[in-house]
Amino acid sequence: MAIPAVFLLFSGFFTRFLPGYAAVLPKYPSQALPLTSLFNNKAAASVGNPGSANFDGAGGAYDSQFLPTGSWEYDGLTSQFALPSSWDENEDNVLAQGQVLRLQEPTFVHELHFLYAGDGTGAPVESVFTLNFADKSSQQVDLYAKNWWVWANINRAAIITPYHFEKTGINLNKTNMFEWSSSVPSESPLESITFPPAATSNRMHVFGLSITPSTTDASNGPALSVRRARFTTRWQDINGVRAQAVEVTLANLLPGSTLSQNTSITTPHTVELVGSGVQTVSAGVINRLVPADQARVDVFVTGATTNGNAVVQIRDSTGEIVATSEEFPTSPLVENYTPDTDSLSMHETPSWWNAAKYGIFIHWGVYSTPAWAPPSEYAEWYDWDLRQPPNASNPTWVHHLETYGEHVIYDDFIPDFTASKFNASAWVDLFDRAGAKYFVLVTKHHDGFALFDTGNTTHRNSVQLGPKRDLVSELLQTAKAEKPDLHRGTYYSLPEWFSPDFAKYGFGSWPGGLAHNAFNVSPALEPYTGRLDIDDYIEDLQFPQMIDLAVTYDTEIMWCDIGGPNKSLDFAATFYNHAMSQGRQVTMNDRCGILPDFDTPEYATFGSIQPAKWESSEGMDPFSYGLNTATNASEYKNGTTIIQTLVDIVSKNGNYLLDIGPTAEGEIIAPMMNNLLDAGSWLNFAGDCVYDTGYWFPGSQDPNPQANTAPARFTTTPTTFCIVAFTQPIGGKLTINKRLPVLTGDDIVFLRPQGPSAPLTWNVDENSGTLVINIPESEVMAVDYAWAFQVHYKLN
Repeated sequence: MAIPAVFLLFSGFFTRFLPGYAAVLPKYPSQALPLTSLFNNKAAASVGNPGSANFDGAGGAYDSQFLPTGSWEYDGLTSQFALPSSWDENEDNVLAQGQVLRLQEPTFVHELHFLYAGDGTGAPVESVFTLNFADKSSQQVDLYAKNWWVWANINRAAIITPYHFEKTGINLNKTNMFEWSSSVPSESPLESITFPPAATSNRMHVFGLSITPSTTDASNGPALSVRRARFTTRWQDINGVRAQAVEVTLANLLPGSTLSQNTSITTPHTVELVGSGVQTVSAGVINRLVPADQARVDVFVTGATTNGNAVVQIRDSTGEIVATSEEFPTSPLVENYTPDTDSLSMHETPSWWNAAKYGIFIHWGVYSTPAWAPPSEYAEWYDWDLRQPPNASNPTWVHHLETYGEHVIYDDFIPDFTASKFNASAWVDLFDRAGAKYFVLVTKHHDGFALFDTGNTTHRNSVQLGPKRDLVSELLQTAKAEKPDLHRGTYYSLPEWFSPDFAKYGFGSWPGGLAHNAFNVSPALEPYTGRLDIDDYIEDLQFPQMIDLAVTYDTEIMWCDIGGPNKSLDFAATFYNHAMSQGRQVTMNDRCGILPDFDTPEYATFGSIQPAKWESSEGMDPFSYGLNTATNASEYKNGTTIIQTLVDIVSKNGNYLLDIGPTAEGEIIAPMMNNLLDAGSWLNFAGDCVYDTGYWFPGSQDPNPQANTAPARFTTTPTTFCIVAFTQPIGGKLTINKRLPVLTGDDIVFLRPQGPSAPLTWNVDENSGTLVINIPESEVMAVDYAWAFQVHYKLN
């Protein structure tokens, strides 16, 4: 609907949209919740008294001098968190043990904000908070808690300190606190929040909680507020001008229970920015915004400056300016990155990566020759696992002895890594038909054998040994020439297990130094075939190899692994600037040892929406990235698993990087190839519900699916809303027990191989919001893997 006369109510005042009058939108609200009465842990200490806190149960603590105090703002929200005025004196956080925090009075809530940290050092751990409502209903909020530090990765965080205290001294790893926000079902007022139960490890600590209250009077139309206007480092060439993307998020603060035509935006509304030299060259468009929802659009601008200010303007479908926000700070597009944290931390995933959603990972190397691992282990770790331990209790050791004998060492596999059947054209054609939008090739794993020309850094590569071919160049150049829309990425392991040059930097499972023979035969130390004399591993091998991948091979994704000692600041500045000079946008993951563009959970996914970009990677094999001939092909991920995993990840703002392991000859075996093509067949007709979609703010899935059915997932575009069911609808109906942004006049179609169906009949229960879509049995029986329904908004 157009908005000729709409009231916006908030905090006791209202603003009215009238023709010719631009209403000033209220600032997005936030109210800190008092936690002091629940504090039961001291996380921070001072330099003079580092032992006065015990955050992690082992004497660890933050250094208080690096922590903000008092009323602290983050992500554009005022009064978001009430932090201690001094961190050195008293308990300062809630160690979750099932406590119940009661709101002073029941409140309709739009969004809930956490400032937290886990006290472990591993992968994120699910922490379940329970929201309890006035109507006696409850709902769980799954916060996947990142830990305060992780040795291999550097996380993006709300608060970063350069080190933390331990009992034995100072740990120089960067240490963090994180912010995470979640929508709140606003069908009923929120009364209390139950914290997760006590845990023995990876415990959840909450430093601050705040709410964004809903605006409860729905009598005068949608209650709009600009959630954020974030000047990004993404850009787009528009008529020869490099225009900066500004991500604008608009919220409708009414409770979800008020959803109707009159409380929603249902006509195209354009979003612009003006101020401090800022000029909009391409406006964003919002077509649908219902109560309890948020809409995100990119507005492309020029002229942004440091320390400037701009306002968001909203025009209705007639072109009339109907609302203007308060001012937001501006920042210019970065044209030249410098090798320092302040500059590089601004970088983010490019728009093409955000839209791509699905990539193919390729683990291929010398380990593809033995191609073996026991269940639940990585086949690409063969050289390391052979010695863990070097005796008959180790299944890899036993397999090697029985298969090859004690005199065959790992480097003896190099000549058998032939790539004789490798056909780059066939590979990229397969990736394309599989529906992938990018690939990431392992260019060097922890064994130090590179698949590209490493020049004078080492001859331990596929150009000098084995295939005598530059396999990276063949694949990337073929993709660029034959599939220019298929983006190209490179995996690179920063350390090497047994490089003698890495020994002075060694740590953990990457000690460096020549490998000891696993069978105690002569010579005791195994050679490192192809090694050249160099002075320093990082200066003379790691850094120049990474630069070559960026500059010579023009990689678009630098997918590092392990971290450790590095020159990644210098590398990233060169990588980003080189791409910028060519009119390209590139990205780096979280394992390069510096602030990343995206996180990379491994053989794991998140159970809830993550506003920050992330990518889940796993092999088609249930336990391995590299080819493992001990795995039965029936265990590989089939079309159903691939598609449902992909859709689940995309609904939570992630990308899916699915790995295949070719043979030593370069063949992608038929079971892997066929499963990729099965998934690609579904994406060929239902990909509009995956590619270039966004997450739906109120939730990724139906919280209360029908009995014996898996919950459906949701994705959005500016003009559509997608419902992807993971269980075949039966009885001619699909039922969704969640209030969706579906209004009278919208068309709902079923996506199928022969093209979208005719519009289906549907109805919504006005009280519960339950949606029922009627679908002929014959239609659903003709589709496998998942069942995608696409809502097309009727634009009045």
